[in-house]
Amino acid sequence: MLFVLSTSFAQQKIEGTIQDSKGNPIEHATVLIEGTSIAASSDEQGKFSLTSTQNQATILVRTIGYLPYKQNINDSQKSSQLRIILQKDNRNLDEVVVSGTLREVSKLESPIPVEVYSAKFFRANPAPTIFESLQNINGVRPQINCSVCNTGDIHINGLEGPYTMVLIDGMPIVSGLSTVYGLNGIPQALIERVEIVKGPASTLYGSEAVGGLINIITKTPENAPLFSLETFGTTWQEYNLDLGGKFKVGSAQSLLGVNYFNYSNPLDKNGDNFTDVTLQDRISLFNKWNFARKDNKTFSLAGRYIYEDRWGGEMNWNKQYRGGNEVYGESIYTKRWEVMGVYDLPGSEDFSLSFSANGHDQNSVYGDVQYTADQKIVFGQLTWHKQVKNHDLLTGLAYRYTYYDDNTPATTEVSHTHLPGLFVQDEITFHPQHKLLLGARYDYNSIHGSILSPRVNYKWNSKDKTQVLRIGAGNGYRVANVFTEDHAALTGARDVVFEGDLKPETSWNTNVNYVKKFYSDNGSVFGIDASAFYTYFSNKIIPDYDTDINKIIYSNLDGHAVSKGISVNLDWAHSSGLKAMIGGTVMDVYSEEEGEREWQMLTEKYMGTWTIGYNWNRLGLSFDYTGNVIGPMRLPILGADDPRPDESKAWSIQNIQVTKHFQNGLEIFAGLKNLLNWTPTKGIPFIISRAHDPFEKIDDPSLLPFDPSYVYGPNQGIRGFLGVRYNLLR
Repeated sequence: MLFVLSTSFAQQKIEGTIQDSKGNPIEHATVLIEGTSIAASSDEQGKFSLTSTQNQATILVRTIGYLPYKQNINDSQKSSQLRIILQKDNRNLDEVVVSGTLREVSKLESPIPVEVYSAKFFRANPAPTIFESLQNINGVRPQINCSVCNTGDIHINGLEGPYTMVLIDGMPIVSGLSTVYGLNGIPQALIERVEIVKGPASTLYGSEAVGGLINIITKTPENAPLFSLETFGTTWQEYNLDLGGKFKVGSAQSLLGVNYFNYSNPLDKNGDNFTDVTLQDRISLFNKWNFARKDNKTFSLAGRYIYEDRWGGEMNWNKQYRGGNEVYGESIYTKRWEVMGVYDLPGSEDFSLSFSANGHDQNSVYGDVQYTADQKIVFGQLTWHKQVKNHDLLTGLAYRYTYYDDNTPATTEVSHTHLPGLFVQDEITFHPQHKLLLGARYDYNSIHGSILSPRVNYKWNSKDKTQVLRIGAGNGYRVANVFTEDHAALTGARDVVFEGDLKPETSWNTNVNYVKKFYSDNGSVFGIDASAFYTYFSNKIIPDYDTDINKIIYSNLDGHAVSKGISVNLDWAHSSGLKAMIGGTVMDVYSEEEGEREWQMLTEKYMGTWTIGYNWNRLGLSFDYTGNVIGPMRLPILGADDPRPDESKAWSIQNIQVTKHFQNGLEIFAGLKNLLNWTPTKGIPFIISRAHDPFEKIDDPSLLPFDPSYVYGPNQGIRGFLGVRYNLLR
């Protein structure tokens, strides 16, 4: 009897319920007894039950998206029902994303791999523009395209900027002519997060989303601080100011943001008599309204205006020389406006109307070559979302109208392009662990005719949701307009030649993505996010710099092009305050024509990024070390007589920062950018060809032509910065 009683006592059950802070049950949480193999999983009601053979035991509770929980259990507690409350883990483990499927879903549940970067991530290396901020994201590289005016674009997995679509709150605001300039002037204090999709997204977004998309999500007035300020300056005399605030008018809430950037200090540290960095004077205004409606229906309206005056050139240039041939300068005036909104239609069905419009006016000169352009885009999209059993249906009608006019010979008359489209998507849940996404889009381009873009994606996740596997394949297309996308075509340094009528580019992409999270008992989390990608292009338009050093020849590739590679991100966060995000991408991007393979110009073989931080909470200090390393890339030299190397060496930009946090919402930050003082001029005779004679007035056939296109990284050395950040929450 004593033996039976003692055995039954030793095997008493430990039972309880696992909930979040709001009392909602948490399913699939793992409960185990420390030091043993005894474990259980919570059910749909959050309940669990396991048997202990110890007089005293320690239970551990872990699940993705929540902080680990540990509790000591004695004999008296074994017979009682435990109520365990898990706290949300705010370390970017299970964010809500919208870019993959055009609706809000958990990042974990999205069949499309979406990378999410919070505003806090970008504060580790403060920058005046999103363009510069993206330099610490693996697989994404801001590319400088001109050593004089410093305009650029965004490369994703080695594909040039025209293949990347940039959205603001899901609207195709930054596209076409504005790709070069549209990433400047977005008030960073108003940015909630940035979502990045790598690979074709044409099924949902149409043309330009061939290489991927960047969706800049702004804060809602409800979640924004009452007042926010961020300002900093550098030792190069760059000054940036971000102001934000919210207010209420009746039942509507409004968010207002202002960005101002100024750099007026010409420097020539490489001694070529040209400015190392473009001088800029830019102001941007952003205003967003949310209107309260019945049944939690959405009505949001936002607008932005940006004006920028930038110039670069010979050190003695001023505006009296603008457009002349005495002193060389590249001067660009940009005026741009944008309006965007979302309106949920009344009724029980889930209909939503998204709309946007923008105008971009550019007045620019490149030496004595003038380029003026006017672009207007109107976009509208009606979507219908419906859940039928295990089918999550999304269908939509879209229309985009583009007006474009410039003063180049390529535009003999005003261009009017109409692009109506229809898309449908079905997300099928076969099992809580298995999802299949099927989608297709049909567009009719008024110039190029019918275009079809299908895609299929599959997602599997483990029961405890610590592992996710995604496999996808899709089609993308792009209708090219060279003069809106390629700065080298505008400089006047080379003649632009078109061979035949340019046809739309098409691509087929496959990718595999695997995510794994590891949790330790001490509260640390380690994550692996690995992807393999392969994209095959036909009709690709590749500028030819090599056939004639005085020309840029554009034509459709009579062959194919390929972008393939592997990308890995490692993410580690420790309860002590130490955290790290380290990533690397190895890629091979090339074109093949008539049996000859050619490495794509200005595309690296590999890249790496890192963001390492430590929070010293007791002293209110945080430390950040960020950087990247970019592998060699092929460069556009001017023939065999050009002494500049045709391939760059690997290079790295590294930054450090220390921030003091005060309890009243005030932060003071300081640091160094470009610690290694790297610039493209290291180890080469010059960057700008024929800088001493940009208008080629010297009649000497032995001289190379003037050419500012030999540039591949930022031409700005080491500099210090000091700034202040303040948020008034209420």
